[in-house]
Amino acid sequence: MPEVSLFYGIRITMFYSDHNPPHFHAEYAGNKALVDIQGGFVIRGASRQLKLILAWCELHRDELMQNWELSKDAKPLNRIAPLV
Repeated sequence: MPEVSLFYGIRITMFYSDHNPPHFHAEYAGNKALVDIQGGFVIRGASRQLKLILAWCELHRDELMQNWELSKDAKPLNRIAPLV
């Protein structure tokens, strides 16, 4: 599962050929969340850092969707800037 960003100990990843809706995986301190890219909400899971994750998603929605399309074609994913 390729890592697309890492910030404040939060690891953001995407699976190749993953199921719809377009989403990414966020992990922090053993807690995992699945986040809908277009809607900016949690599909499943939880994290103490949820506000940071959702803010990052809002800032990078276009880049996340581009990576989603790349993952569907099994192409290398682009790194996305961390939240600073």
